[in-house]
Amino acid sequence: MPYVPCPSCPLRANGPFKQYADRDIKFLDDLKKDHLAVEAGRDIIDAGDPNPPLFTLFSGWAFRYKMLPDGRRQILNFLLPGDVIGFQGHMFDAAPHSVQTLTDVELCSFHRSKVWELFSAHPELAFDLTWLTAREECYVDDNLLTVGRRSAVEAVGTLLIHLYKRADALNLRKNGGVTFPLTQSHIADALGLSLVHTNKSLRKLAKMGLHEIKNGSLTLTNGRALEKLAQFFDEPLAARPLL
Repeated sequence: MPYVPCPSCPLRANGPFKQYADRDIKFLDDLKKDHLAVEAGRDIIDAGDPNPPLFTLFSGWAFRYKMLPDGRRQILNFLLPGDVIGFQGHMFDAAPHSVQTLTDVELCSFHRSKVWELFSAHPELAFDLTWLTAREECYVDDNLLTVGRRSAVEAVGTLLIHLYKRADALNLRKNGGVTFPLTQSHIADALGLSLVHTNKSLRKLAKMGLHEIKNGSLTLTNGRALEKLAQFFDEPLAARPLL
């Protein structure tokens, strides 16, 4: 896998990300350790790992999750290019959750030992790392609201809107929509639904003419109506940090 230096990162150049001073970019390049390729379906962080790696997702999709002892899975959040992976594990004695690749991915791997230098010498980067982890918490809060109060149809609609907007902002477009590698099992495990309810909800929304999922692509055929039905009016995505 070719190494991608931070100063020439195509995500930084073309994605919806804020720009940094040359000094900060140089530090991030020094912080970067490797550029890795991992196939779909692999755990890249294991819950309980006392020394979890630290990544930025360069390409592809992944998800954070936790498991019950009997094997039932709760997906906490889906991860797209530019998302930081593993920082929560650096704040505790061990990684609090697992992370699995949803598609083939590329990862920017960082030196764990140099992370704290970021807080002492690069306050803007430190703030941005804190901002990214706070945003992750907001996603989990929104998901808790969805699981606790939205109906199955509303919950599925909310997830479709949320992921569509994130993928569209990253120019992850395919067949007139955006790339959408999720299976119904992923949707069910993210929303606490049975596969039966997930399937029925997706078919109902499609029959209403609100979305189409076909050949790995998601199209919102009537996004405004879907937002109204789901009672989910997400704010436009502004430029965000990329570490």
